[in-house]
Amino acid sequence: MTVLTTQDLVIDIPGRASGRPLTLRVAPGQRWGVLGPNGVGKTTLLHTLAGLRAPRAGRVHLDDTPLDALKRRTVAQRLAVVFQDRQDGFPATVLETAMIGRHPFLSPWRREGAEDLARTQQALAALSVDHLADRLVTTLSGGERQRVAIATALAQTPAVWLADEPTNHLDLHHQVAVMKLLRDQAERGAAVVMGLHDLNLAARWCDHLLLLFPDGQHCYGPAEAMLEPGALARLYGQPLTMARVDGAPVFVPADPALGDPHD
Repeated sequence: MTVLTTQDLVIDIPGRASGRPLTLRVAPGQRWGVLGPNGVGKTTLLHTLAGLRAPRAGRVHLDDTPLDALKRRTVAQRLAVVFQDRQDGFPATVLETAMIGRHPFLSPWRREGAEDLARTQQALAALSVDHLADRLVTTLSGGERQRVAIATALAQTPAVWLADEPTNHLDLHHQVAVMKLLRDQAERGAAVVMGLHDLNLAARWCDHLLLLFPDGQHCYGPAEAMLEPGALARLYGQPLTMARVDGAPVFVPADPALGDPHD
């Protein structure tokens, strides 16, 4: 069973020739990390998967239905997006902002009800920002805003999470808390796709990886098969050394002057 699929998908990156078409199947319960250097198209891919950007070629399917054939309201009831950065367009409290996650389930002109309020308050508590409920979002730090954005998505109860740098602006404690939350969402049956810069977060928390190369090529599969130092060195243009900590692989940059540590 798959919930999100791509068929011969080519994302549209201005100034770059078409890359290798991507045919991918994301199943409920999976945690995918999308890795690659700056400018490779991680954000563009996530926006394309969400239907916010048209592909250059190919299609995206949600629940076996072409994404572009679905109403946006229907998509929003199944799929949530966490943006890398967000601009708050008008003054609103944290509670009012997080309540936006319930709007796809409201009929026109209907106000939020008790269940919507309860779900939103639970989401704020899960991200440890419930004490900020009455604060204006514009007064928050970058990390607090990021946690509110994730709480908004959590209130949406999505079957698919598309999270672009979900740990952006977060300190170590909250990075771990957010990754645990996304793992828990997957264990409850959601599909999670994350664009990540931190290779070690991906190695510890993702069970599948998609590697996007600057020339438009890609490879993907179970995380243990993708976490090969030679392939990752080619991905980032940086030699890497791997160690294991508590059974999980940890990667650190190697000094190029010392040569390839795997030769």
